[in-house]
Amino acid sequence: MKETEIKALVSLLDDEDKEIIAQIQEKIFSIGTSIIPFLEQEWESNFNPDVQQRIEDIIHSLQYELLKERITTWYQSEEKDLLTGMWIIATYQYPEIELEKLKLDIEKIYQETWLEYRDDLVPYDQVKVINSVLFNKFKFGANSKNFHSPGNSMINIVLETHKGNPITLCVIYMLVAQKLKMPVGGVNLPNLFILSYKNPQTNFYINVFNRGLIFTRQDIENYIHEIHLVPQKSFFEPCSNLEIIQRVLRNLIMSFEKMGEHHKAEEVKLLLIEISDGGDLGV
Repeated sequence: MKETEIKALVSLLDDEDKEIIAQIQEKIFSIGTSIIPFLEQEWESNFNPDVQQRIEDIIHSLQYELLKERITTWYQSEEKDLLTGMWIIATYQYPEIELEKLKLDIEKIYQETWLEYRDDLVPYDQVKVINSVLFNKFKFGANSKNFHSPGNSMINIVLETHKGNPITLCVIYMLVAQKLKMPVGGVNLPNLFILSYKNPQTNFYINVFNRGLIFTRQDIENYIHEIHLVPQKSFFEPCSNLEIIQRVLRNLIMSFEKMGEHHKAEEVKLLLIEISDGGDLGV
């Protein structure tokens, strides 16, 4: 379809007949995401609030369908790259964010850490190096004042503000650690996401939300006992990238619910269903 035809089609969104509007919307949806730039131009030049709202709704629907396609493709891939998964989630709120920008941000932190890092350091000192760079140099930390903000689950926002929730801070920490070839993975604790440092000789845990505090398996056992839960293997062992992304989505659902944005919460639930095997989808 030519640009002039697309513009003519979009201009018809000011019709008052609901059936005609529905037909136009269906035609626009059939064109796909390539029409978004034209919709954005029309939104800027149109001063009818009803038409602007229709255009916003269409753009969001097109972007949401693209997001579902991306997350399904990610789920079906063997690698399930963690940063790519976090980027896909971030595009729900920030569809213009580019994966390459996130890679550059992580690379910058990695390079600063690499300058102070040595392979011959003992594991505890390796962790201290990352802690120093992340928490002292870059000033990453817990967003305790606005803990339930949806932005805490958006890696682009956390990389920009250097404030986040436990799981997003852990993801950034883990991505840097793994680039340094450190045996670090995420651990799904109830109400808290932490990291595990595990090799044949050493096994300890890192609380990134508490500035990289190092603790032991016994500390986890004490924590589980205090919250009156039965210990499970998943409380002590590294989880998969899929499980991390699923938990990020659950956190995001809870954030939108607390903000009263129930429609967004329902949309994110559908994303979670796309990458679940019929198990527990609870937050």
